Parts: sequence; structure tokens; C-alpha cells
Amino acid sequence: MPRIVLASDAPSVRREVTAAIGRRWMEIEECADGKSALASTLSNPPDLLIVDLQMSNMGAMAVTLDLRLEESYRDIPHVPVLMLLDRRPDVFLARRSGAEGFLVKPLDPSRLRRAVRDLMAGLRFEDDSYLPTPLAVATSQEDPASALPH
Repeated sequence: MPRIVLASDAPSVRREVTAAIGRRWMEIEECADGKSALASTLSNPPDLLIVDLQMSNMGAMAVTLDLRLEESYRDIPHVPVLMLLDRRPDVFLARRSGAEGFLVKPLDPSRLRRAVRDLMAGLRFEDDSYLPTPLAVATSQEDPASALPH
């Protein structure tokens, strides 16, 4: 059975993630802080680490950087990381840390399940829901009014 370590100091976030991905086919270990999530990950590497960006101690950025450092010099397997971000500018941090995926809150259960599935399959997942919707631009041959949303 696949094992996931989930770290957030907000019980509501842990409940939301657990409800979305379910416990039927996976073992989910919940941690209330980054230090315990990192310790659990290093002692018994999970198939996936899901970590909230902002926690009272050792948020996702620190956890991911420390995990990547440990992987580089210890004999532990690579653990994919899914970061739960609070706002658009945090995408930069997720990319710089070495996380394989990120989701921007509020969390959507279907995107969360897709992210978990992709990361556990060895793929990357970048949430694009935070991106602004592009506006259609009329070409010189089109009626400019046709580019407006209906």
C-alpha cells in the first residue's frame, strides 16, 4: 500500500487533503509540523511527501531543501514532494526548492488527486489554476467585437 506523509499545522488542511485523496488505497501519516514530517520521511521514506508552505516551524521550503540535501549525501531514496502554496508568488519558492509539484490554495479535490497520481507515477505537476485567463485578441482580419467574451 502506498504511503504518504502529510504535513500541515492546520488541522483543516490535513482533513481537506485526506478527504480528497482518501485512505482506502493509501496509508496517510499526518504530521503537525515540518520537523516531524522530515524525521518521518528520513526514517521511513514514503512514496510522497505533501507539505504546507507556511507552518509554525520548518515550512515546505525548509523541509524540501533539507530533504534534498539529505538525499544528496545519505543512502536514502528520492521522495517526491508536493507543496501546498498560499498565493501565486509562492510558485517561485516551490520551483527553487526542488519540489516535483505544487498546488495553490484553495485546494480543488480533483486537481489534488491528479497531482498525487502524477507525482507517484514519477511525473511532475504544476498547478496552472492560478494563472490569469488569457484574453482573445482580434486579428486585423477579424471583427474586434468577436474577441470579447460572450
